[in-house]
Amino acid sequence: MARIKIDLPAQFSFSITIPVRIQDVNYGGHVGNDAILSIMHEARIQYLQQLGYKELDHSTNTGLIMADVAIAYKGEAFHGDIFKVEVAAGEFSTFGFELFYRITTTRDEKQITVAEGKTGMVCFDYNTRKVAKLSAEMKASLEK
Repeated sequence: MARIKIDLPAQFSFSITIPVRIQDVNYGGHVGNDAILSIMHEARIQYLQQLGYKELDHSTNTGLIMADVAIAYKGEAFHGDIFKVEVAAGEFSTFGFELFYRITTTRDEKQITVAEGKTGMVCFDYNTRKVAKLSAEMKASLEK
């Protein structure tokens, strides 16, 4: 079986901590795959916010749409774990970019990689209902 391989950047420009909530745990007793995607979304929101951006700017009615996602699950996580979620941008195009994620936790004094992921983000104009160009200003902020 071929597995998804995500080539993560050497460095991440942003990180946050997110505790695993009881609703993140599935019937198998560990963090569910849907929760990992939700945690990536929260990290993305906070990453963009610290750069001065939002996924949807209501004043201009422009925003970002997630065009695709890839997640490679690497290890189990459990209620009570504290995730370190790192985020970095790369692979820029005229209309968007990729965001890369590494989710780890520390348990028994060992760092465990829980998941690696990437999302393809496309700029979108909600007024015209069409893709929009990635601004030079936003690209410069994301490249830092």
